[in-house]
Amino acid sequence: MSADQLLYLLIGIVVLDYGIDQVLDFLNQKHAKGEVPEKLKGIYNEEEYAKSQAYQKARSRFGFLTSAFSTSVTLVVLYFGGFGYLDQFLTPYVSDPILKSLAFFGVLFILSDIVNTPFSYYSTFVIEERFGFNKTTLKLFVIDKLKGYLLTIILGGLIGYALLWIVHELGNDFWIYALILISGVMLFMNLFYTSLFLPLFNKLTPLEDGPLKDKINAYAEKVSFPLDNIYVIDGSKRSTKANAFFSGLGKKKKIVLYDTLINNHSEEELVAVLAHEVGHFKKKHIISGLVLGIVQMAVTLFVMSLLIFNEQLSIALGGNELSIHLNFIAFGLLYTPISRLTGLFMNMLSRKNEYEADEFAATTYEAKPLMEALKNLSVSSLSNLTPHPLYVKAHYSHPTLLQRLEAMEKL
Repeated sequence: MSADQLLYLLIGIVVLDYGIDQVLDFLNQKHAKGEVPEKLKGIYNEEEYAKSQAYQKARSRFGFLTSAFSTSVTLVVLYFGGFGYLDQFLTPYVSDPILKSLAFFGVLFILSDIVNTPFSYYSTFVIEERFGFNKTTLKLFVIDKLKGYLLTIILGGLIGYALLWIVHELGNDFWIYALILISGVMLFMNLFYTSLFLPLFNKLTPLEDGPLKDKINAYAEKVSFPLDNIYVIDGSKRSTKANAFFSGLGKKKKIVLYDTLINNHSEEELVAVLAHEVGHFKKKHIISGLVLGIVQMAVTLFVMSLLIFNEQLSIALGGNELSIHLNFIAFGLLYTPISRLTGLFMNMLSRKNEYEADEFAATTYEAKPLMEALKNLSVSSLSNLTPHPLYVKAHYSHPTLLQRLEAMEKL
């Protein structure tokens, strides 16, 4: 393929990807019900349900605006060779190819963040504020940004340099060694995310002694779960929304409960939620997810190895010669259709895992308190009770509330 043909192919992929998202969003909005579905009556009153639909519409309209803006900028930059212009601009200042690539991605990161920060600000301080979710202060917003910059510079710089060195030095076989590097990073993040990185943004404290901890310990003993690390995270300093998650492997595993979850749910509901997280451990979802992530990365890197040294790709993006960093951008766009397909599979697998964790909690503890917890979480987060099935397949890592309730009713 010539450079011109590749350019139009890239533009076509961007436009098609945008079109698919807009169709899915349109179907999802049209699928919204004016009244609470019969099986879910009693969860919302009319005022709460109207508020949830208003919230979903506000998020959808904002998503349309951000997506249209992002796609338009991408198309303009592609068509007018903006990536190539940045590459040529950096050439007189950075001679080392690896450092030049790092500078290229660094400039793109800064420009992207400058452009996206107003959207992020609006989402947090206007939409989330309007519907009563936001607890983030402007000071915390800025501090989070600065910490994010610091992590990106340190970790992104080190990992990026190592990956680029592998590509430049090892040629077409780079994907094998890059896979080893990235797999190591993925394993490291799984082991130390809650120990090293999460505390940079949130405070984690061990669950204090009391009736809740006693009930949790009794359940853990019943299912032979080695319960050493249960933590409470101060999620309330950013949002009223609640969550819980399981992280880590072996002795590094942790169950983390949001303080908003603890404040708004009964002890029985909290134990049921924890039983769900234990279910993920017992069903080996963390390990299987890590293995599948590595397999997915292997496929991605192998396909990348077939394209990364294609000079025509660099020229299509406005370069004058082969440029590895330009080809990273081109590959990311070319890989979009495959990424969508793998995303569908990973979402399907994730939903299956959620069903399994629900079943584990329902059979080893009780179904009713977990169902009540899910209902209350839905109300407090103003979630969409009736998303379109295609939208669920494309975007949902969890089954819908109705699907989860119906599955537990059959147990």
